[in-house]
Amino acid sequence: MSNVHFLREPAPVNAEHDERRRHLFARAEALSDDLARHGAELDRVGAPPRDEIEALRQAGLLTALHSPEIGGAGLSWVDGLRLVRIIARGESSIGQLLGYHYVNSQYVYWAAADPKQAWVLGAETVERQLYWGAAVNPRDPGLTLERRGGHYVLNGRKTFSTGAHVSDRINVNAAIEGKIANFVVPTDRPGYITNNDWDNIGQRLSDSGSVEFRDFPVYERDFILPLADPSDPPTAQATFNTPLIQLVFVNFYLGTAEGALTSALDYVRTTTRPWVTSGVDRASDDPYILERIGELRASLKASVALADAAAVSVEAALSQGSSVTAETRGEAAIEAYAAKVHSTHVSLDVTTKIFELMGARATAGHYRFDRYWRNVRTHTLHDPVAYKAREVGEFALNGRIPPVSLYS
Repeated sequence: MSNVHFLREPAPVNAEHDERRRHLFARAEALSDDLARHGAELDRVGAPPRDEIEALRQAGLLTALHSPEIGGAGLSWVDGLRLVRIIARGESSIGQLLGYHYVNSQYVYWAAADPKQAWVLGAETVERQLYWGAAVNPRDPGLTLERRGGHYVLNGRKTFSTGAHVSDRINVNAAIEGKIANFVVPTDRPGYITNNDWDNIGQRLSDSGSVEFRDFPVYERDFILPLADPSDPPTAQATFNTPLIQLVFVNFYLGTAEGALTSALDYVRTTTRPWVTSGVDRASDDPYILERIGELRASLKASVALADAAAVSVEAALSQGSSVTAETRGEAAIEAYAAKVHSTHVSLDVTTKIFELMGARATAGHYRFDRYWRNVRTHTLHDPVAYKAREVGEFALNGRIPPVSLYS
């Protein structure tokens, strides 16, 4: 336990590891298929995804990235992001929630000041199969911490907190006496208030409404970092949550697009009628439909390859632990941001153009095929893709890595 990074090293490649990996991927595929079968109804209802998080828990997916030393599966980030993509094929919001959990629950391994604390939090997460969320949106700073007696109290509101109702633990940052506090707390303490105000057109199961803290108790043991001045630069190692969360975005965008194309292909095979002047008996033989499918499939495969390559780069940089430099981190982050740019365009394109394959009847409301586009359209506005493209261009032309923030 002397090195916090030890906990994040993937398990050695051996027969036992390979078997764990196969089982997890098989469970993810089965769960994704089940989500897809119920996707339209889940989107229509838009309820907090308690059953779906429980399904992730029962499948063992919540602990896939934790070390076998504490009972996890020891999968790499590359595999973890692939699992996000698989789940998102069935339901985009659940892919998002799984990916957010991975970043939030792993963050302490490379950011916590005390390796023993990271070990304890990880072991508890595995033992109890906890789901992790966060309340750290930097554009919505509204949380304040103050000393009261022998502890602290947290007050304020966050407009968006993905997984608000289903989180067992949350990462939080708040202002206190001109400094920034970073801590991890359970959500079952008094004073944690979830509001049912998530009504966006997409990611309806992401449970991303507002939360409030009303004299919420915080204790010294909850802090994972010392109080910091807002102007103090973090270590390079402590900032990997940003490229990793961007890769979560990339992979659930692509998973959503893959799910959309799969649904479209099924519909074309079973329901779409050939156009009157096509000269073919089946829509699946229409040369224009075939050409469009080929273009969309090729774009998706290219974007997936870019996403996987970026994951390899970011994980390789993270594996350097405390010795990683800002330049190495920045170069790896640029690979993630290039994947973010490409996946944004491809996922929006695929989820829009599937209707050109399926035809007018596919716009019937009960199919809810529009949910795929609504999901990626909603979340791709999280941070402007133009700024990501600018960062990639700045690096390519001028060799500048992006300044570190919770967005870059």
